[in-house]
Amino acid sequence: RFTGSPHALAVNSATAGLHLALEAVGVRPGDTVIVPSLTFTATAEVVRYLGGEVAFADITGESLLLDPRDVAHRVKRLEARGKRVAAIVPVHLAGEVCALDELREIARRCGGALVEDAAHAFPSRGAAGFAGTLGDAGVFSFYANKTITTGEGGMVCTADGELAARIRTMRTHGIDRDSWDRYRTVGAHWYYQVVAPGYKYNMPDTAAAIGRVQLRRAGTLLELRRRCAHYYGEILADLEREGLIRLPRDTRDHAWHLYIVRLAPGIDRDEVIAELSRERIGSSVHYIPLHRMPYWSERYGVTDEDLPRTAAAADRLVSLPLYPGLRENQQERVAEILGASVRRRRRSPGEAS
Repeated sequence: RFTGSPHALAVNSATAGLHLALEAVGVRPGDTVIVPSLTFTATAEVVRYLGGEVAFADITGESLLLDPRDVAHRVKRLEARGKRVAAIVPVHLAGEVCALDELREIARRCGGALVEDAAHAFPSRGAAGFAGTLGDAGVFSFYANKTITTGEGGMVCTADGELAARIRTMRTHGIDRDSWDRYRTVGAHWYYQVVAPGYKYNMPDTAAAIGRVQLRRAGTLLELRRRCAHYYGEILADLEREGLIRLPRDTRDHAWHLYIVRLAPGIDRDEVIAELSRERIGSSVHYIPLHRMPYWSERYGVTDEDLPRTAAAADRLVSLPLYPGLRENQQERVAEILGASVRRRRRSPGEAS
């Protein structure tokens, strides 16, 4: 009801939701699914659950999001080798929304599905509607650090009744009748049929109860995150003008799950993070690209040269503290310590960018 999606199916994690969505759209052994390398491993690992193969695509460089031109190029190469591209999975990284119109058209041309990894994107709404409801299916996360949380949990949204029916069946052991429906029905409520080897992916009732309360606060929590993000933009602007960092793009539909800055080339990211830590300021990196992880690297042999824009960004990313209760004086201290750290490590003006 919140997003307007005709079908919203609660699950016990976004990972489970991605698995169910890709199974429902027809990913089968030997199929290929295109995903970014700059994401959490869950985006890709669910493809392997189904016996599919992953093809990594590059980011735009201007943003940290999947580049439609690179996706189109990789689809063409895969099809030339006789590979079926069964799905494209764009990731709305940090809460910024991907170029869905272009990606949807690429998916349509190759006969594949568009499954949005919207784990970071709730409740991001643009002119076309909510991110996570604009592809064949979209998957949200309600993990502890998300805008709304059930502790662990997720949601799959789709406008396709057949996909919803398949997800609903596979979500609970492949049983053809929902438990809630069975026990509200007069008559043989005990009767059901197992029609597929399904999974145990339903959301627990206690988590759902928490989620219903959290949902009422979603707009308020998003607005608090936006205020924090906008204030960071003000107090870090000098560092961007000096060429020491690049700030994230402040778009109208950004969900601000993360606030990711890019350090200038030559500034040692590990030293900056260590200095922030010494000052008791938490920060993180989102993400180490998957193609640099042992499993993915060994399986596919993808190198930095294959994903040059991902590689160029990867060693420069720092996620700063961002949460609804963050106070302006705390943000000012983050900016002060970050500014002092990067200025100490600046390169000559001609080398910074």
